[in-house]
Amino acid sequence: MPPPVIEAGPLTLRPFREDDIDWVCAVSQDPAVQANLPQVFAPYRREHAEFFVRQVALAGWGDGSRAEFLVAGADSGARLGRIGLGLRSQVPGTAEIGYWMDRSARGQGVATAAVRALCRWAFGALDLDLIEWHAEVGNLASRRVAEKSGFLIEGTLRRRLIHRGHRVDVWVGSLLRPDSPLQAGSPAAPESLPGPGSLAAPGSLAAPGSLPGPGSLPGPESS
Repeated sequence: MPPPVIEAGPLTLRPFREDDIDWVCAVSQDPAVQANLPQVFAPYRREHAEFFVRQVALAGWGDGSRAEFLVAGADSGARLGRIGLGLRSQVPGTAEIGYWMDRSARGQGVATAAVRALCRWAFGALDLDLIEWHAEVGNLASRRVAEKSGFLIEGTLRRRLIHRGHRVDVWVGSLLRPDSPLQAGSPAAPESLPGPGSLAAPGSLAAPGSLPGPGSLPGPESS
């Protein structure tokens, strides 16, 4: 499908462009991003950002493997973060979400608003039944965003992720589509979520399992 633009109150989720490469590279120098995203190379170079934008974010729309968006201010157009879905052709109807925010956009509810907007769009436009979230144990900012967005934290996967050469534990959560019969009775069901522009929650850095980070080349830390 052609990449859409999602309007979400004060936010716009748009496809990545070539002129986003330098920004991706700059964000990826942030020690917090590198600490929380094992897929981000350290040191991080412009070629890594080029690969992410061209071969992951843009190419993913072409081959149907990904739905990647840059989160921007609706009025200013300022770049605020990245959010995306890894689409699983081997398990139809499911996807995995990942997100990270620029330092300037954290702590303002941007990540939560973007997650909710993307999930609402994906359940409809992509006809998904289930969206999963993963983050390294200890990434509390990402977990808070997931929980405020309606994800149910299901447990901990032991030593499931390799981070800088070391196996680490991973939290896993899930969000079911609003009309799923399995959704009944689950906490924070999407039906009860407020609109995408009305949220206030911490910003986040996520370590989303199989999702690439701000930019990455294939390597031993990419999954």
